Amino acid sequence: MMLKMKILALPIYVFAVLLIPQILLANHVDNPNPSVLTGKVVDANTHKPLVGATVTIPDLKLGVITNDNGDYEIKGLPIGNFLVEVKFVGYATVTKNVALKGNVTVNFSLNESAAEIGEVVVTGTSKATQIKRSPVPVVTVNHSYLLSNTATNAIDAIAKIPGVQTVTTGPNVSKPIIRGLGYNRILTLYDGVRQEGQQWGDEHGIEIDQFSVDRVEVIKGPASLSYGSDALAGVVNLIPTQPAPEGKMIGDVLLNYQTNNKFIGGSAMLGATKNGFEWMARVSHKQAVDYQNKVDGRVFGTAFRETDANASLGLHRKWGYSHLNVVLFDDLQEIPDGSRDSATWKFTRQITEIDTVRQIVSEHDLNSYTIEKLHQHVQHARVYWSNNFILGESRLDVNLGFQNSRRREYSHPELFTIPGLDLQLQTYTYDVKYHFPSLNNWDITAGVNGMYQNNTVTNGTEFVIPNYHQFDVGGFILGKKTFGKLDIAGGARLDGRSFNNQALYTDANPVTGFDMPVYGADTVGAQKVFSAYKHNFSGFSGSIGATYNFTEKLSVKANLSRGYRAPNIAELSANGVHPGTNIYQIGSDQLKPEFSLQQDVGLVYSSKYAVIQVSLFNNVINNYIYNQKLLSVNGGDSVIVQGNQTFKFVASKANLWGGELSVDLHPIKQLHFENSLSVVNAINKGVDGKAVADSEKYLPLIPPAHGISELRYNFSLPKMNIKNAFVKVQLEYYATQNRIFSAYGTETPTPGYALLNGGIGGSVMNKKGEVLFNLYVLGNNLLNLAYWDHLSRLKYFYGDYKNPGPNDNPREHGIYNMGRNISIKIYFPLSYNLKKSS
Repeated sequence: MMLKMKILALPIYVFAVLLIPQILLANHVDNPNPSVLTGKVVDANTHKPLVGATVTIPDLKLGVITNDNGDYEIKGLPIGNFLVEVKFVGYATVTKNVALKGNVTVNFSLNESAAEIGEVVVTGTSKATQIKRSPVPVVTVNHSYLLSNTATNAIDAIAKIPGVQTVTTGPNVSKPIIRGLGYNRILTLYDGVRQEGQQWGDEHGIEIDQFSVDRVEVIKGPASLSYGSDALAGVVNLIPTQPAPEGKMIGDVLLNYQTNNKFIGGSAMLGATKNGFEWMARVSHKQAVDYQNKVDGRVFGTAFRETDANASLGLHRKWGYSHLNVVLFDDLQEIPDGSRDSATWKFTRQITEIDTVRQIVSEHDLNSYTIEKLHQHVQHARVYWSNNFILGESRLDVNLGFQNSRRREYSHPELFTIPGLDLQLQTYTYDVKYHFPSLNNWDITAGVNGMYQNNTVTNGTEFVIPNYHQFDVGGFILGKKTFGKLDIAGGARLDGRSFNNQALYTDANPVTGFDMPVYGADTVGAQKVFSAYKHNFSGFSGSIGATYNFTEKLSVKANLSRGYRAPNIAELSANGVHPGTNIYQIGSDQLKPEFSLQQDVGLVYSSKYAVIQVSLFNNVINNYIYNQKLLSVNGGDSVIVQGNQTFKFVASKANLWGGELSVDLHPIKQLHFENSLSVVNAINKGVDGKAVADSEKYLPLIPPAHGISELRYNFSLPKMNIKNAFVKVQLEYYATQNRIFSAYGTETPTPGYALLNGGIGGSVMNKKGEVLFNLYVLGNNLLNLAYWDHLSRLKYFYGDYKNPGPNDNPREHGIYNMGRNISIKIYFPLSYNLKKSS
């Protein structure tokens, strides 16, 4: 036991040894006068000033807007080397590493371009880095992309990124999948803070306001060492709107209506920065009725209503910055079960606890915004405090957070005010990083981070997981250096997790008849649902990679990384029915941590007429944990509780490989022909010494080959005051997926399909050249195709039809995805200059 505790504490010891001498040294050095960065931003061809260009230093979260002469000024900067990023609509982003010391002048010339490969990433890096110079496979989505595409939740918005797909349970519940891996293998961040909200659940979405997201950064694979366990498959960082530039008040109003499920969404934000003091606030709301397709009609149990809010206060000074943020999420989400009337094939609702007779759902109810009695109520509150302190030529980041997640699933139709599942998760996160002074162009960052969690499940009537608490700690070091055309980056990390779940006994409540927890002497004769379990998990992860820039147009990259993930609570301890999934889930306390070894190679080519990116990977995972359906001794479904199939978590060795290709051709400035292709192959290698049956050869829940081809024409109509407009047509295609885990009926093949999408949009300007509003009309599945997404859980909701065959009516093979959907979106950006202090 002492040895295990020493392993857990080792990252803290290492971090202290590295950090304390540097802090003491920095505190004995007189802080010099702060630096000032000034300059001009112009058009590279005409040399005319670009008014309203954004100049930012991502590592310091500082930014300004160029004035009427194209000039900018950023005061109060520390000494050191920082990446400066310059953006302007319709121009390629420019970045430059600038050595700040005293008064520094740097001018920027921007070229008109709709192609964007100069994006900067901050997720999982030692300092802000250009994507094309990073050996880690990473992709970004900007605010313009989010506005000009249709989505019904924050994760759905990134589902078309090459290598990224989603597991869905209707329109408002999506979980990210990166290169075939998801759930607790992907760490979702909000503004760099890990998101914790029972993400082990199949139908548990991500509790984040989609309208608050300004930018998304996605790391593919275990190359991110800043976050530890749960980042084995990658990281999705959802970055909200950043503080206003100095001297500015900014805001926006967004209104969105979608025709398929009568989606109504809206969001309003306002914020300002003056003399280094920052504030911002946003409120959002969305609601929808049941979605529809041409075969199933409206799909009962998929309506939702969500209200969100966030606010922040910040202060920038010579010593650094400090930001305090509060985020609230409140979602009412109906629970589909797929049950239908055998005669009419209309959807039915449960009206009694024993569920022997069902009621057909009326057309009025299917078209109503009123949430059904059987639903989920998900509330998530987050408070986090982000700090960056300047210590001479070094920096110290201290980020602390608290999250309270409560998920209630109301599954009792007669006593509908009593939740079946009531999960209350409290999470305290800590993240401390020290950025060493640059030495011989080495950028070194060391840190320690982790969390403490306490989960309570005993306030409901159904108990799929036990009460538990856990403590995570991890220490890491990251390094990056440029040798002329060669960039190298890497690091190492050691993680530990102390895990403890409690025993649980239940007995019938004499008033309600439902199970309730019992304690002490009352456990005599009671049912033992969970046994007490304690264990410490630990693991080492590391990464090393390089990018070689042959020219400004061509670079190649390679990376080798090792990932680690401890088993989650459901995998270890689950034992019960999970409402909303039709599954009786069983865990295993014999599971060991997963370890992966992934190799990545990539190529980026960019010219005036084409941008080509290739990324290939090979990933071997030991102790790969997956959910397997169980059979009874008679060969049929194993049924512990009537109406629910039984699944159990098991482990084996796995091998995943594939890659992504994207080709953006623009023979003329206005025309873009963008193409992408993603492929994942996933083999179940089994346990050493045991043969793998053909039906178990492939891993479950692996997305099929996915491609997108989009033809987009960008234009402006000055006489009509229309600018930055576009019209696009898109073909999205999915291959047939017959490489499935078919054993025990766990998965079924999914036919291939192609969806036709399209859209038009642009900015309406006033006479001063300022944007009044942006208008978008976007359409998905314009041909109203009936199809199943292979990763849609509703594909397996058969209702009363239990054994579909190849010649049976296709409508009886589960629920189809959304039919034709037209989205109308109007966006009002706001921007004002604040009066200067006298």
